[in-house]
Amino acid sequence: MSLATHQASTGRQIPDRLKTPLHRFLASWELLLLCVAVAVFILNSFASPYFLDPWNLSDATYNFTEKAMIAFAMALLIISGEIDLSVASIIALASTAMGFAVQLGAETPALILIGLGVGLLCGAFNGFLVTGLGLPSIVVTIGTMSLFRGISYIVLGDKAYTGYPSDFGFFGQGYVGWVITFELVLFAITAVLFAILLHRTNFGRAVFAIGNNPVGALFSGIRVTRVKFALFLLTGLMSGVAAICLTSRLGATRPSIAFGWELEVVTMVVLGGVSILGGSGSIPGVVIAAFVMGMVTFGFGLLNVPGIVMSIFIGLLLIAVITLPRIVRQILTRRKA
Repeated sequence: MSLATHQASTGRQIPDRLKTPLHRFLASWELLLLCVAVAVFILNSFASPYFLDPWNLSDATYNFTEKAMIAFAMALLIISGEIDLSVASIIALASTAMGFAVQLGAETPALILIGLGVGLLCGAFNGFLVTGLGLPSIVVTIGTMSLFRGISYIVLGDKAYTGYPSDFGFFGQGYVGWVITFELVLFAITAVLFAILLHRTNFGRAVFAIGNNPVGALFSGIRVTRVKFALFLLTGLMSGVAAICLTSRLGATRPSIAFGWELEVVTMVVLGGVSILGGSGSIPGVVIAAFVMGMVTFGFGLLNVPGIVMSIFIGLLLIAVITLPRIVRQILTRRKA
């Protein structure tokens, strides 16, 4: 019996798949996020008369560009089934190393190499403990979160490193044209690169395969440990990039730099539609989530909302985006039953 005859005899129709990219987008989490981003933008424009000023909007990008660059790498790591909670502490340690080098007379090229190098070394250390010794990534990175920042506190104490070269300030304070900051351009470039890496390469397909079934991926010929180690390296490298931009923007290094960023980075990734259990997610979703969080926190700042309220909001947001999909699935399952 043919498929058409079977459908005619049973009176049932098999729904078409969402074949085109447009259909997939219209049914996606990214579209919902985009609507939320537009709503937040409109609400902020009514809430404060200063929001629509081009220079204020330019300053608003600092609320998310540095965190989002880490979030792109974190998204791949979480999709693979791992996590890194030490990213903010890597920023602190990389910034401390750059500040120490400045006291010895290092110039901007050396500072960039030091920031990236420390990020890579920290990522390699995390990757070795997880992939080499088989330890759980959440336990390892909680430990290194305290270790890396603790080293910064030992080196600096209550002091701060200042006196960075003037040309070093371009990375966190420079503009490439009118109100377009260098950080925003760097954010856009990294977003495109990570989108290609995850969605258009064999490496990205391996990441999804590992997140869905690591044992099956291993028997399919994927070098699981090597891929995961590379992802930890990538996360450490992007933390080093963020350290360069943030230190350049602040013009100083303190051991408390980027304190609490790990929560915001993970929230950004999960809000972007990446499953905390691994196996699914997209870079475009993370990009939109970055804009949503950046606009919300900037709007709170214009309204003089205390920082502790922002922290409460981020915590509630993280809980909401994790629990709501599960509640919806349970409701749908009960209706089917």
